[in-house]
Amino acid sequence: MLVKRVCDMVVAGVALSVLSPLLAAIALWIKLDSRGPVLFRQVRAGRYGKPFTIFKFRTMVVDAEKSGYYTAADDPRVTRAGRFLRATSLDELPQLFNILKGDMSIVGPRPTLLYQVEQYTERQRKRLEMRPGVTGWAQVNGRNALSWPERIELDVWYVEHWSMWLDIKIVVKTLLVWLKGEGVYAEKEKFVVGAGDMDKLVKGGGA
Repeated sequence: MLVKRVCDMVVAGVALSVLSPLLAAIALWIKLDSRGPVLFRQVRAGRYGKPFTIFKFRTMVVDAEKSGYYTAADDPRVTRAGRFLRATSLDELPQLFNILKGDMSIVGPRPTLLYQVEQYTERQRKRLEMRPGVTGWAQVNGRNALSWPERIELDVWYVEHWSMWLDIKIVVKTLLVWLKGEGVYAEKEKFVVGAGDMDKLVKGGGA
């Protein structure tokens, strides 16, 4: 885990240095495209459920979350710049700062909202034993196309089978998923309906 943390800090630091011109260009585009702040801030559940503030480039109109958290492909709340940033996942780049702060890791279960964590079963809470990640096992095995129980079960499997080699595999698969632009938007559904079965997921191609 110490090696994982050191790798996170090195990669995040180098990425921020190399990508600084891109970050500045995106920030300017967002300001020119719509009214509101450049960054979207939201409290999420971190390791062991500890709250932290996640950073993203703003992709929706101001106060969009008041109309609900579900976002469809044709959601009118998404700005013009936001559609491109979501499609390319560039809206996630500010999370490099979260990694440097120690709130997140490059690879790990995606951080969810606090009210969602309150609905977890004892088994599902295992996903909180690792720092949340910018990408993760669920993201490279269906992403938002999966149901929430499937995503949570994949995250639990990741925690139970974690290794540095698995992280490397996820990073490589993330690049492939990113190039294909898969699973950007989710189907509307209830967040927690019960734990899935990993054997069924594996046999069905989910893992």
